[in-house]
Amino acid sequence: MSSTRNIHDGRLADAWATLKAHSDAGLPLDPEASRLAFADPEFLLRRETRGIRFQLELLKPDLEQQAHGIENTVVVFGSARFRSEEEAAALLAAAEAGGDEAVIRRARALARNARYYEEARAFGKLVAQFSAAREPGERLFICTGGGPGIMQAANRGAWEAGGSSVGLSIALPMEEAPNPFVTPELSFKFHYFALRKMHFMMRAKALVAFPGGFGTLDELFEVITLVQTRKSHQVPIVLFGPDYWKRLVDFEVLVEEGVIAPADLELLQYADDAQGAWDIIKRFYRL
Repeated sequence: MSSTRNIHDGRLADAWATLKAHSDAGLPLDPEASRLAFADPEFLLRRETRGIRFQLELLKPDLEQQAHGIENTVVVFGSARFRSEEEAAALLAAAEAGGDEAVIRRARALARNARYYEEARAFGKLVAQFSAAREPGERLFICTGGGPGIMQAANRGAWEAGGSSVGLSIALPMEEAPNPFVTPELSFKFHYFALRKMHFMMRAKALVAFPGGFGTLDELFEVITLVQTRKSHQVPIVLFGPDYWKRLVDFEVLVEEGVIAPADLELLQYADDAQGAWDIIKRFYRL
């Protein structure tokens, strides 16, 4: 084993064993000047060491993806709240049996939007099936935020096709475990949104944005801005579900008011089914 990966070196193992013993015994971890700096959480979590934490969040997922041959990804964004058609139907049936109108309305919305889950699942499967027959350097891998809903659906589709996929989850107060369809070795957790979004774009060859809320909008507009300002190479940006997106954002208004150029609208394309979204990406790269 390479010395850079030898975590069993005695001095390193002893340092981490001490921390584990404290944790296992439920003991508080008090500051200790003699503790090795890189094995000292009290030190690493100080405000002054934030830059080091930035570097670690950038480096760890990058090295691990390199080690697993992940060079090209198709990033899928979308609501964490959507459910599969089967699950949404069961929730609607339970809501109607309960009789609470507010609960029924929410369940009907879930049932209406379940098609997006199934389309994201189908899209993930198309990407994985394409990559299965390609040389390692030409493969595309689904990359999501690692959570439930649309993210789970895309990872699930890739998994059902026998492919690997990446999950970049974020530590939140309402934290959920990564969805079970992310490849375990490619399941990463972030503290900083900024570093997570950087990783979305570092290997992205395309972005497919399904209907979603504030998080989806944040991620989408970050990508649009990076591509528009040439901070990132141009990639296909596919808005999945024209009815949703055109009701939510009237991009023509931005042109009419002179705040973007007419050509900027060409950065965005629309699709309403999994095959249509995949065809846009294939045309862009002449696959």
